[in-house]
Amino acid sequence: MRILFVVNSYFSQGNGLDESARRTVEALRAAGQEVRVLSGKNFENPDGPQPDYPMEKFYFPLMQPMLDSFGYAYADWHGPIIEEAVRWADVVHIEETFFLHHAAMNIARKLGKPITGTYHVHPENIVYNALGFVGGNLICQILYRYWCRVFYDNYAYLQCPTDNVRERLERHHVKAKCITLSNGVIPDTCIRPTTPPADYLDENRPLDLIYIGRTAIEKDQPTLYKAIRMSKYAKRIRLHIAGRGPKLEAYTKMANQLYEDGIVTYRPTVEFCNREQLRQLAAKADLAVHCAFVEVEGMSITEAMQQAVVPVIATARYSGTATYALDEHSTYPAGDAKALAEQIDYWFDHPQERWNMGFKYAESMKKYEIANCAQALIAMFQKAIEENKTYSDITPMPATNPRKRTLHYKHSA
Repeated sequence: MRILFVVNSYFSQGNGLDESARRTVEALRAAGQEVRVLSGKNFENPDGPQPDYPMEKFYFPLMQPMLDSFGYAYADWHGPIIEEAVRWADVVHIEETFFLHHAAMNIARKLGKPITGTYHVHPENIVYNALGFVGGNLICQILYRYWCRVFYDNYAYLQCPTDNVRERLERHHVKAKCITLSNGVIPDTCIRPTTPPADYLDENRPLDLIYIGRTAIEKDQPTLYKAIRMSKYAKRIRLHIAGRGPKLEAYTKMANQLYEDGIVTYRPTVEFCNREQLRQLAAKADLAVHCAFVEVEGMSITEAMQQAVVPVIATARYSGTATYALDEHSTYPAGDAKALAEQIDYWFDHPQERWNMGFKYAESMKKYEIANCAQALIAMFQKAIEENKTYSDITPMPATNPRKRTLHYKHSA
């Protein structure tokens, strides 16, 4: 089976979407599938590996500095190489909803190729960061409807990393068959020792609390800072923020203010970490907090859980990360600093329960290993190809109501 992945910047470092695409492609190849990538060139390392079908970079006026801070890059969408890539494929898999993906989708429809996709980003992720504050709900609604009608309605299948995503799509009556399927985690050996260190119950030792994720509006690190101010363990908390993003400077200042105000004894660390550094950080952590109120899946917290660290995860309308919580003390309402402080204090009040629960979390991650997810994706691609044989020559017909475009199918012989 020849699978074409279409993604803006396959080799970008530091954002979850591109990292997920690379992992999935590698897992599919390991499973014996032939996979090629249509993407922007390796902009960060021009001398490094390149996609199979490389595109030039597209620069957004005014917005480019913000996109660079996220580690995002966008590909141009002109040139014969797109059709060359689509002609090669048995199935075209769309990773995003931008210009390159629209061009590839249209060519795939013209050539009668089945199209599938993965839902990676909520419109709120884009709009909130473009505005610089939480707002623009009407813009979010318009953008979401655009994605549904222009993109998702033309897919045979749409991978939804969590039920939260699938249910939102179903509320908008998307025509694609929506399936819940995690993006998957890379199997990782838990390096946390099976027995607690000798000083584990020492009431004077520091308590390592980690937050892994971009420093961005929807990640909501400020709620964590407020919660620490309310925690009875504040003096013992040693805070580690691992990530980068447009709010890096502002959120670093807020974190350091905890130390300047005498709330915490240890100055917080805020830095971008590679995979191995994150692994080591998680294996030594006492607690991992995830405050995002807009999140498709939150793979960073799942990777931390592989190292037997207990999470405390925000629950929100547009966040599916709380799917991974195993205990009522591992969730709190997004934005509620008092509730978060209470959960932090609960886990620090119960060190033995916390230690045992950490290994239960590590065990729970095994079913989300990427090899299992890749097999489910292969089955999805095969269904899309088989069903496409029944309906060839898909011709979009104009409709009086643009929200209800009708597709007419011609049965193949």
